Amino acid sequence: METCLFCKIASREHPANIVYEDEESVAFEDMHPKAPVHTLIIPRRHLATVLEASQADDRLLGHLLLVANNIARQKGIAERGFRLVLNCNREGGQAVFHLHLHLLGGQRLGWHPA
Repeated sequence: METCLFCKIASREHPANIVYEDEESVAFEDMHPKAPVHTLIIPRRHLATVLEASQADDRLLGHLLLVANNIARQKGIAERGFRLVLNCNREGGQAVFHLHLHLLGGQRLGWHPA
């Protein structure tokens, strides 16, 4: 998708602090972090929301979770704890319409659903 910011980051057309990438995914630091560790993990393939995922995407979705686990270990927050957030659509808090996981940690996280 040519106008999608995250697609541009994945193809390196837009700058970002990329911390991990492979054939299926890219992870980069959030430009407006909400915690000391705030990394976004995206599939390279454009899916606007998790609602566009199908049974055929089960391996990709699992891969994104495993990438998050590895980054949490690399950043030293795995044992202390971290949060993974996947927002869907505007009322769910999604601002960029390219499926992405937020990996948050590095401090005690409260619960703020609204």
